[in-house]
Amino acid sequence: MRADVADLLGESPADIGDDDNLMDLGLDSMRVLGLVMRWGETGIALEFPHLAEHVTLAGWWATVQQLQKQAGQG
Repeated sequence: MRADVADLLGESPADIGDDDNLMDLGLDSMRVLGLVMRWGETGIALEFPHLAEHVTLAGWWATVQQLQKQAGQG
């Protein structure tokens, strides 16, 4: 996740912290939608609202873990 976000923002993954506000770093809703589509292809039932309600990698990762658990994958 961190590498994908960093790539979109033109940053190094090491420069993006777990609790950094991704919107403050320049991530916008169109880019988030692109990530949802890309990550959804991995089999996780991820939708835009799942990520829109969180603004950090830590929040996104917790959401993905919860979705995997609900799907019996975690």
